[in-house]
Amino acid sequence: MVKSKGDKAGLLERSPSHLLHRVLQLALDIYAEECGQAGVTQRQFAVLAAVAENEGVTQTALVRATGIDRSTLADMVARMITKGHLERQRSSEDARANSVRLTAAGREALEAVRPMVAMADARILALLKPSKREGFLDLLADVAGSELHPEEPAPKSKKAKAEKADKPKKDKKVKKDKAAKKAA
Repeated sequence: MVKSKGDKAGLLERSPSHLLHRVLQLALDIYAEECGQAGVTQRQFAVLAAVAENEGVTQTALVRATGIDRSTLADMVARMITKGHLERQRSSEDARANSVRLTAAGREALEAVRPMVAMADARILALLKPSKREGFLDLLADVAGSELHPEEPAPKSKKAKAEKADKPKKDKKVKKDKAAKKAA
């Protein structure tokens, strides 16, 4: 028997993490169908697009822009340099940082895959009613951006609350005594 929206839903049917995982799997399958022949993965496209929008971006800024963790991004950039899509040099603003630029081959790869990505995105959005598409994109942007701009702190897990409770509280008198000694 198929459950309707009004019926009590199963655990997985109401789990945001599970549903997002399923949607990601579907989106990546559609991306692979549309873009597989271009030889540019979805994450590589994200890096190429982010670099194209901000030539000379540091790898640290690329981590923030793409959501790809630092070590994975460093490996990806190294492979994309080997492929000839990117070039890396020391940042002129921070000698400790690397800045990344597109090569001519990288720009060509980005331009070749761009219409394929647009088709994949259109296929994904076509799974929704037209009236829901903009709202869906807004919600995704809100969730993706919440990591960078938290307006309300997320509820803490029981484990996090327990760890905080286990930390010894500092005695206010000790703090005042230390402050008085520094002032003297």
